[in-house]
Amino acid sequence: MTLSQLFSRPNRAFLQLLAFRVQMVLAYQIIAVVVGWHIFELTRDPLALGLVGLAEVIPYFSCALFAGYAVDHHSRRMFGVLSATMLCFNALTLLAVSAGWLSGDPALWIYGSIAVTGLARAFVAPTYSALFALILRREQYARAAGIGSSAFQFGFVLGPAVGGILVGWAGKSAAYSVAAMLFLGAGMALLLLKVKEPPAAESVPVFTSIAQGLRFVYSNQIVLGAQTLDMFAVFFGGAAAMLPAFIHDVFHYGPEGLGILRSAPALGALCTGLILARHPIDRHAGRWLLSAVAGFGLCIIGFALSPYFWVAGMFLLLSGAFDGVSIVMRTTIMQLATPDEMRGRVSAINGIFIGSSNELGAFESGLAARLMGLVPSVIFGGAMTLAVVATTARLAPKLRRLDLHQLH
Repeated sequence: MTLSQLFSRPNRAFLQLLAFRVQMVLAYQIIAVVVGWHIFELTRDPLALGLVGLAEVIPYFSCALFAGYAVDHHSRRMFGVLSATMLCFNALTLLAVSAGWLSGDPALWIYGSIAVTGLARAFVAPTYSALFALILRREQYARAAGIGSSAFQFGFVLGPAVGGILVGWAGKSAAYSVAAMLFLGAGMALLLLKVKEPPAAESVPVFTSIAQGLRFVYSNQIVLGAQTLDMFAVFFGGAAAMLPAFIHDVFHYGPEGLGILRSAPALGALCTGLILARHPIDRHAGRWLLSAVAGFGLCIIGFALSPYFWVAGMFLLLSGAFDGVSIVMRTTIMQLATPDEMRGRVSAINGIFIGSSNELGAFESGLAARLMGLVPSVIFGGAMTLAVVATTARLAPKLRRLDLHQLH
């Protein structure tokens, strides 16, 4: 299946779905950069940066499984529209905080807004995954996963850069305003999407339905292995939450520098996604996945040891390239291995593994930085990522030996 066939008229809906995803990621990344800068500006405490992740992950974790159930048993599309609307209002709340229109401790308002973000974000991945399978045929999944990853990483590249530039040149209020408009645009893209949704699934008690999804994941060594590998790698190896501290205390740059470093991993992943969209991997997919995560861990160690801003940026760029391979491999495995009637629930479970690891990893990074020091904590995280790869390779031999054609 060529790229031109993938974007032919019958697949225009895929472009609309990508428009939803890109705008959501752009807005979310702008918010992430601005909130990180805002909180560190208020507190000058790395642990406060970690608490941003904790504030988001608690409501996300609490709602994700119910979000997957809702998407599987009701409208695939409208929950995504509702999430975009909630996030738009949330960005406007942050705008009011930055402008001084709300009384009280601004840090508490920010943490409260981030909690709402976690609640809304729980519905985004199940919505995208379910609509992805409705719009495309199975033979298109691998190539479309590469394109979807590139679109996702495009938002990760542009969002932090835009956020940093807006904060540096126009202020935090302007950045929050742009994020609100992007969330609104994402909701409109999904609202206008024309897709024939299947009839609502037979009513099943919510906890029974969730248990079915959990049993599927935990009984499938390939799916479980891919999810746990990424979860622990991100939990220990993610350095993004500590970037404001590195910018302030190590590299001595302003918010523009923060935007550059936040964008660097996504730029690497974007390039990888474009390559894999044209040349999808089939043979030795498990080995590619494990090797990519190991490369990611080594790059995080290199970043922590870098005394110069641009050298650190290069290591982050390479970490993103390795992470891009991991993202495409994991997305393709999940789409091919998951039954259609379980996509929302399995995507929600995957979101708990991956999404919670980002925010819990941010908290772990902040706590480790408080206990061990900034640089040693990041080196420790990269070393733990390498240990996770070795453990997964040993405990999940089916994943290690996987070729994608086994899942078709």
